[in-house]
Amino acid sequence: MAEKVQRIVDIINRIAPPHLAESWDNVGLLVGDYSAEVDKVMVTLDVTEEVLDNAIEQDVKLIIAHHPMIFSEIKSIRADQPIGRLIIKAIQNGVNIFAAHTNLDIASGGINDLLAEKLELVEVKPLSVSSTDNLYKIVVYIPAGHEEEIRNALCEAGAGWIGKYSHCTFQASGTGTFKPLEGTNPFIGRKGELEKVKEVRLETIVPESRLNRAIKAMLKCHPYEEVAYDIYPLKNKGEKFGPGRIGYLPEPIPYREIIEKIKQNLNLPYLRYLGDLDRIIHKVALCGGSGASLIHKAAFQGADLYLTGDIKHHDARLAESLGLALIDAGHYWTEVVCVAYLYNVLKEEIDKESLSIELVQFTDQTDPFVLYK
Repeated sequence: MAEKVQRIVDIINRIAPPHLAESWDNVGLLVGDYSAEVDKVMVTLDVTEEVLDNAIEQDVKLIIAHHPMIFSEIKSIRADQPIGRLIIKAIQNGVNIFAAHTNLDIASGGINDLLAEKLELVEVKPLSVSSTDNLYKIVVYIPAGHEEEIRNALCEAGAGWIGKYSHCTFQASGTGTFKPLEGTNPFIGRKGELEKVKEVRLETIVPESRLNRAIKAMLKCHPYEEVAYDIYPLKNKGEKFGPGRIGYLPEPIPYREIIEKIKQNLNLPYLRYLGDLDRIIHKVALCGGSGASLIHKAAFQGADLYLTGDIKHHDARLAESLGLALIDAGHYWTEVVCVAYLYNVLKEEIDKESLSIELVQFTDQTDPFVLYK
């Protein structure tokens, strides 16, 4: 049975929350209809004519791309223009197109975290902080004996996380009172009679990005007809989000060794570098795609090396003047890692929700640049 585009989009938005996207970005459903039905989804880096033709050939009805197909402002949709031709062909063939761009770069587990993992960095944090996920406390009152079910529902929906600990809650027992009136269908008690019930007060914290999901999960499995619960905004600082990452290698190593590690772990055919190959590298900053704007931040936070792509001449001179070793591994090679990642996390969520969706990857895409030797 096919699923609505909206159902798949909900999953993607949990993986790469759209509010994390930069203000200049264009993410979300770019072509299509949220109510359209799909039973096959393709993950890709870019949406090109080759990708779209392949999707049509495989009867794919939803393409999930990293790079937005529509980025700059367009004032007309014409078949004699590349973007117009793609839009028209997608609509004619019922192909919906979705983009998760800077929100996927910034998200926990997203592109920049993937790069940090491939470099085996530790003590990793955002290179630049653009937002913080506010924290809330949920307090809910539950009839004794049902607290485990409610706890699991809340925590599986994203509540109860403190650092690397999950299912963090507190509970206390007490007595709840209520009187069911006309028009009610009480789980416990009789209409018109005051009822005293042994209840458990369960409380936990939840980030704002998962608050609505946690509340829905709690209400869905709570036995009461009317659920008594409270939401408190907290002053505690939540998780910080932003472009790029900075962290440490497990131990300092020569620059030439980290270059070889990067080439191997990112499957790079080549890279460009700046700096002394005998220099010892310990603290590393990185940003997938185009990260020249973060050169200053990398240097000022004490990075020995900055890894990114799309470096121009003057960017390199700036890094040189700041004493920062610099690697340009290319836009494509620092972001193509997202295809397998998106496929895997989507597959896990689709299987978890028992959705009738076939998921495929477009793996024939290559770097548009070719090194002439």
